[in-house]
Amino acid sequence: MPLVLYAKERGALRIVAVDAHAAALGLAPGLALADARARFPRLFSAEGDPHADARLLERLALFCDRFSPLVAVDGEAGLLLDVTGCAHLFGGEAALLKDVRRRLQGFGLAVEAALAATPEAAHVLSRFRSGAIAAPGEEGGLVRPLPLAALELSGETALALARAGLKTVGQVADRTPSELVARFGAELTRRLGRVLGEEDIRISPLRPAPEVIAERHLAEPLLETEALVSLLARLAGEIALCLERRGEGGRRFEASFYRTDGLVRRIPLETSRPSRDAAMLIRLYRERLDALSDPLEAGFGFDAVRLSVLRAEKLENVQPSLDGHAVEEADMAALVDRLIARFGAERVLRLAFADTHDPRRVAVALPAVSAAREKPVLWPEPEAGEPPLRPLQLFDPPQAIETLAEVPDGPPLRFRWRKVLHTIARAEGPERIAPEWWREDARALPRDYYRIEDLEGRRFWVFREGLAGEMEGLPRWYLHGLFA
Repeated sequence: MPLVLYAKERGALRIVAVDAHAAALGLAPGLALADARARFPRLFSAEGDPHADARLLERLALFCDRFSPLVAVDGEAGLLLDVTGCAHLFGGEAALLKDVRRRLQGFGLAVEAALAATPEAAHVLSRFRSGAIAAPGEEGGLVRPLPLAALELSGETALALARAGLKTVGQVADRTPSELVARFGAELTRRLGRVLGEEDIRISPLRPAPEVIAERHLAEPLLETEALVSLLARLAGEIALCLERRGEGGRRFEASFYRTDGLVRRIPLETSRPSRDAAMLIRLYRERLDALSDPLEAGFGFDAVRLSVLRAEKLENVQPSLDGHAVEEADMAALVDRLIARFGAERVLRLAFADTHDPRRVAVALPAVSAAREKPVLWPEPEAGEPPLRPLQLFDPPQAIETLAEVPDGPPLRFRWRKVLHTIARAEGPERIAPEWWREDARALPRDYYRIEDLEGRRFWVFREGLAGEMEGLPRWYLHGLFA
């Protein structure tokens, strides 16, 4: 039975797509569904789903990433691949074009494809001369004999050109540009130049192009994870040599595994500092693969593997200092990278200093990777021989305590915390800290902080909320932190 897809347009159901059987019967997009059923009562119809079509096209674009890292969606039913420098990996341009068609047809798709030096020329040739391979500068000879429909002009412009007796692209191109611009505007001449290969426009790929790529296409698919890791190690060695020549190190990596059934698994990896150590990179990828919640299922095997450097930065050789600090920093960076590979970048945090007088906001927890990229803000150095002004451990939120003080605006004499009574031996303060007026909680009450020590030598950081004499009832006291 012939199959058509329909959609509601201008209050009527109209055909938007037909299969080969329906096309052979003369049915075409734009025809009213009622007219088509009147002609062929046994017509099978279904409502079109443009969102599902778009999702499928995007999945196909990600699959075609195996042929080139620069893949873009072209309209509602097309893909554009910039295969510059990629053809030799597949045995030449003809073999590459054949491989693209064969793999996409394996998904049950009708595929028309062509290869040209410009995107517009490749688009036109794929529609009207599928299988054509135009060498640079030869696009015009293949495109000029094509009908006017190849230009995909608006209805009014196409009708005006047809009435003028122009039936092919070449006949339109033979007209002087001034004639065409005066009658149809500059868009027609721009379209002509791109279709004939005279003007090249870059595609906008779905994914940014990596800075460095190493890949392998395999004659026999790999099924074992260990074999994939071994292949990844060889690719990492090639990546390291390339980065060394550039004087750079990678910060963001991505391993892509292409399965024969079209599934693509991408495993990202980010390091806390630029690196081109292939052995370290493979160790991190082993950690990453072991920690995957969705294991790497081989299915019928992976026939292509790629390792990409998504972000690279300048890497200078650092000579270890005599005190060993450089070695310690390298060991710490390696530990952070392993933790990130195991648990994810969002779960490995680093405390950064924020320039504020509010103790609640002075320490900010940031992802260790992003914190390493920022310019470090040094923590204030404590005065020599003086006790620390702030405790290392703060309670969030501060814990309420029961206190007894000689005067309302003085330090406490005793306080009870967690059912234990502490008698104060020494107290220092107050240090008044007001809220930051530009924040949403600027109406919060000011706090008077005290550093206190009990008879057993335990030291605490407590505060009284609000100002004495300005509040109703007894002042409220809180324990905010413990000194070591």
